[in-house]
Amino acid sequence: MINYSVVPSPCYVLEESRLIYNLEILNKVQKEGGAKVICALKGFSFWKTFPLISQYLSGATASSLNETLLASQKMKKEVHVCAPAYKASEIGQILSRASHITFNSFSQWELFKKETLSKKVSAGIRINPEFSTVDVDLYNPASRYSRLGITIKEFKPELLDGIEGLHFHALCEQNADALEAVLERVEANFGKWIPRMKWMNFGGGHHITRADYDVQKLIGILNKFHKKYPGIEIILEPGEAIGWQTGELVSTVLDIVRNEINIAVLDVSIAAHMPDCLEMPYRPMVIGSDMLGIKKYAYRLAGNSCLAGDIAGDYSFDKPLKIGSKIIFADMIHYTMVKTTFFNGVKHPSIGIWKGGKFSLVREFGYESFRDKLS
Repeated sequence: MINYSVVPSPCYVLEESRLIYNLEILNKVQKEGGAKVICALKGFSFWKTFPLISQYLSGATASSLNETLLASQKMKKEVHVCAPAYKASEIGQILSRASHITFNSFSQWELFKKETLSKKVSAGIRINPEFSTVDVDLYNPASRYSRLGITIKEFKPELLDGIEGLHFHALCEQNADALEAVLERVEANFGKWIPRMKWMNFGGGHHITRADYDVQKLIGILNKFHKKYPGIEIILEPGEAIGWQTGELVSTVLDIVRNEINIAVLDVSIAAHMPDCLEMPYRPMVIGSDMLGIKKYAYRLAGNSCLAGDIAGDYSFDKPLKIGSKIIFADMIHYTMVKTTFFNGVKHPSIGIWKGGKFSLVREFGYESFRDKLS
């Protein structure tokens, strides 16, 4: 249990034991489902933990040259790469570090085919099943007019020479039943080409470490696929499931203002430091709080930027908040650090790890960090 009183504010703090718990679940999927589980850096790039993660998982997946470099330098295992498009000036560096690469279009594959084959990188094509149960369009890769993946109408089997894998991604924070439904559509549309492949990448969005996720159902789906298509390697690339519920964002009340309601101004910014709360949107959980009307003292929690909508939401507490009160936002390790900004120059949260009953400060951000992102 983290002792938040010794953690500086603001700070993202990961508890290593919780990360290990998630990794053990993911490793169970690897062993019993015969799949490779790789860490999607787009959701979890806490590279100080990569030596630990590499003891459990098969590698990492990157979406850019920078992520490819980070994966190859810090994870030091298989590096899978998938991006909407690649730049000619960067593809050489990517291919020199990648074990697998997925192309989002046949035009990109034709453009970089010769170099990919010469460097013996296993190449795949991203397909679009045109089916998903994702509710929020912002996070739905299979929505109408999506640029992500090739639809069956645009698929060109005559260009598959040299392609060793098919890659689809149509999930977001979903259970195994959603994968089952998407996979059924994938097979209906692209099944005739699956037997000629060496691997299939089932993408991310699998919420495997969530308490209500049906891990055994997932393992059953994987084994059923193996039985139907023997010898084909299955790859899963969750990001959120790795960092899920592994740590918090510690913040402090700087001021309390009143405009019909009590508003606590914090030393963090929801817009800059937990942007998914505004993009999804969703109301982040705060430890020790509840919905309005449940506890005696009500407050709106707001960020310290100039954005009028820099607001986490309305909460109630057992005791009144005061200047200096700690506000602990739960589950803030995935899709937070990878998406933060220095908007308004608001102090960027530090990064720390809680291990063996002790806090270790991993990174602190100051003026130089803000300055050097600009010019």
